[in-house]
Amino acid sequence: MQAVILTGGLGTRLRPVTRKVPKAMVEVRGRPFLEYELDLLRRSGFDDVVLCVGYLGGMIEDHFGDGSAFGIGLRYSWDGPKLLGAAGALKRAEPLLGERFFVTYGDAYLRAPYGAMMESFEARGRLAMMATYRNENRYGRSDIVVKGGRVVRYDKEGKGRLAWINFGVTVMKKRALALIPRGVAYGEQEFYGELIARGELLSFPVAKRFYEIGNPKSLAEFSRFAARPGLLP
Repeated sequence: MQAVILTGGLGTRLRPVTRKVPKAMVEVRGRPFLEYELDLLRRSGFDDVVLCVGYLGGMIEDHFGDGSAFGIGLRYSWDGPKLLGAAGALKRAEPLLGERFFVTYGDAYLRAPYGAMMESFEARGRLAMMATYRNENRYGRSDIVVKGGRVVRYDKEGKGRLAWINFGVTVMKKRALALIPRGVAYGEQEFYGELIARGELLSFPVAKRFYEIGNPKSLAEFSRFAARPGLLP
């Protein structure tokens, strides 16, 4: 399986730590966070990962190289001089992508059943499928509405009484990228909104909670989780 990891963000909520290192390289118990994520993906069946890099991305490539030392194949797609948003970065990576791939984030540890999710996606014949978690505002603000097996609303601001949250993993067909304009800033809300408007964004409910390191509180929480012996998917 192939995964794309978005690692080009500025990490402003983790300043001053991220003034000198990109968020994916923030240390957790002596290891860069991205090592935990890549290990999880490797053990979940991935052998090909594309890293979308930008801010201080050279530190990521210097550390991980082609991924062979970490048991996984790595390639890099670099942001240009103009920041294009999450969907724009994904569009730039298009030449490196296969016909089916997962998209996730460089600051998240996501124990999804990736194989089962791919099987469900293939069986249901839509452009994309988002892993969803019934969050009830427990781990951040819930941001989506799920109905009839599809995501029917996505609002990153979490306005209204929303029960579900974007878990942080989406599987999609390469032709979904045709919805992203080339060379202009385009965020994930715009991209997912277009998929929703076309009825093309399926929901795949997951049971295990997510972990992320986007702010000091969640970084400390993941650090406690990472202290557990035999950290497994």
